[in-house]
Amino acid sequence: MTTTHHDDGGLRLGVVRGITYGVYGEPERFVPQIRDLNGSLVRVYVYWSQIEPAPGQWNFGVVDALLAQLDGTEEVWVTVCSSSPWATRVPTRVLPPSPAKDVRRYEDFVRRLVRHCGGRVHYWQCDNEPTDHAQLWAGTAPEYLTHLRALHAAVRDADPTAKVILGGAPFLLPYTPPDGYERVFFDELLRDGRDHFDLFDLHLYGPAALIPEHVEFARDLMRAHGYEKPVVVGEYNGPWPALFPDAMQVLLGPVQTGAAHGRDGERAAIAELYRRRDELPVSLQMFLMDCPPELDAKRYRMARREIVMRNVLAFSSGIRRTTCWHLAPEAPGFDNRYGLMDVMFRTFALLAHDGEEIARRHPSAEAFALVAGELTGADEVLSRAGSREGHRVFEVSRPGRPPLLVTWLDRDPWSGEDEPDEAVTVDWGPAAAEGVDALGRTWPIAYRDGRVHLALGCTPVFVTAAPGGW
Repeated sequence: MTTTHHDDGGLRLGVVRGITYGVYGEPERFVPQIRDLNGSLVRVYVYWSQIEPAPGQWNFGVVDALLAQLDGTEEVWVTVCSSSPWATRVPTRVLPPSPAKDVRRYEDFVRRLVRHCGGRVHYWQCDNEPTDHAQLWAGTAPEYLTHLRALHAAVRDADPTAKVILGGAPFLLPYTPPDGYERVFFDELLRDGRDHFDLFDLHLYGPAALIPEHVEFARDLMRAHGYEKPVVVGEYNGPWPALFPDAMQVLLGPVQTGAAHGRDGERAAIAELYRRRDELPVSLQMFLMDCPPELDAKRYRMARREIVMRNVLAFSSGIRRTTCWHLAPEAPGFDNRYGLMDVMFRTFALLAHDGEEIARRHPSAEAFALVAGELTGADEVLSRAGSREGHRVFEVSRPGRPPLLVTWLDRDPWSGEDEPDEAVTVDWGPAAAEGVDALGRTWPIAYRDGRVHLALGCTPVFVTAAPGGW
């Protein structure tokens, strides 16, 4: 068995811009906003249709607009989508990407793109979630492998220091039986593509508590073929309707029936849900636009916890790179309230537009800024034993900065905040500590007999040495 090591200089948290950067208008500024959130990794989509809109006509404007926003402190992850109105089997500007009519043209496109970026892009990904046949890859596993080999060869030729990322594994992969479509597809990719990628991208939208298990599952898939490569997280966030069975039961039944009649049928089914929203489970109501303020606030409290917990659990499982889905709506004034994707994923946006500019933070953005700031300079997150069952404790190694622990109690994501806090203790070297929780509240911490003492619930608390205390 061979294992590759990723000597990367520490942990990095980033954000995905979205899927249509520069597609429908001038590419906007968004990298400074990610920096303002303490993000140090930027993920963005680039389409073949943007770079080579017609045979032999090259336009790198969208890439140049991205590169102009960098200050050299960020890492950049580009997901390259083979979408073209003339060069691919399915003619399209955006989605779904599909196999090239001539893979040599595709390889030439990638090589020119990588060379144009001049070493400023660290990671090149071959499309995204190729098992999503409807939207993200209109081809087979062997056809995807042909593209992966071509992209890998082009990247190695144009920038040997860059890493190649396999198309993202959907969050459902760990739940798929061995003979299921997603498992068979990825088994073929991992068996025949082992020499053509450096990093495995796992998307973590399942229950946060299962993240360590799901990361190990991804490693086991590679180990079954005699090797293991580092796992990165190209997408994560929460909460969303799929985490609530009662919400999904109400949402998917009518929508699937409506979708059988096309896009208009889907929209009509969701419009009907809006019409009778007061009858819906509150776990679904909170994902609809203009939901009651108290539900909106509860969803954001859950989101703030989820962003902290998902990152800490991923890093404690050996992950080195995470990117949060996603920064902001695709365009100013974007409103698709009767689309299924809007109900499922709209609330993941960290920021909103203020006019034409991405400027207004949602509460979830504050949690991202908090955890990314606390983990700046960190090189490792280790799980420690808690004071009792369900007490999570993580020690963060961040050289040159005060000691840091992150701790919470495992509780139900929906009802856990209604349970009373409980007294816990954690061994602690420094003589004084202070705390802040994932909601941004100062948290009381006491120090006695080499331990910190605090009242704790389901909201993660960051415990760090008080000034002068380390």
